[in-house]
Amino acid sequence: MRDFLILKLQGPMQAWGEHTFEGLRPSANFPTRSGMLGLLGACLGIRRTDRERLQKLADSIGMAVRVDGRSVAPRDGKLRPLKVVKITDYHTVQDAREDYMGLKSHETIQTWREYLLDGEFTVAVWNHGGAEVTLGALEAAVKKPVFTPCLGRRACPPARPLFEARLSANSPAMALKEVSPFAGTIYSEEGQGRMIRVRDVPLIHQPRQFAGRNLFVYGGEHVPE
Repeated sequence: MRDFLILKLQGPMQAWGEHTFEGLRPSANFPTRSGMLGLLGACLGIRRTDRERLQKLADSIGMAVRVDGRSVAPRDGKLRPLKVVKITDYHTVQDAREDYMGLKSHETIQTWREYLLDGEFTVAVWNHGGAEVTLGALEAAVKKPVFTPCLGRRACPPARPLFEARLSANSPAMALKEVSPFAGTIYSEEGQGRMIRVRDVPLIHQPRQFAGRNLFVYGGEHVPE
């Protein structure tokens, strides 16, 4: 059995950035590792320029994300699944990278940013061996954050407290099975079976650069023991 910190990410808007070249800022369909490290780093009070503490955080934790289903009852009283949709917001940005790439900047560009509406996610966080940032420290931080946490972007505040539970289980998937709504698609850094590759691991000492990771996918109510 291992300890897991369970977090709930709920809000009217969320945005979990994928690889981008400034102009188009797409959102992934579930929270990314880079986004979760940013959220937890904010709670701990780690500044973006403090690369040593950010690296210690990144080296200390693993995570699994469950996409939660939610139902709403219209006027007829019948429950229907609430569908997560994406919207695109238009911005102009100063001091952006020239031609959307490289380090040389120019005055102003146009950007289009995606947001998830009505998304709800449950996240299980655990410690790796020899972790310098413990689950106890993370639990205290999400309960009383130093900097205001957001769901991917500053325009996306959480609609409820992040902390949900602290529990013990045999695996990340089994830990998530203990928390309402008890089912949903899980994307876990640990597991077996069907696997996908994503590129969302921040290279702390190389800003705006990302490495890939493998995620194991479990759908619906089936989770491994």
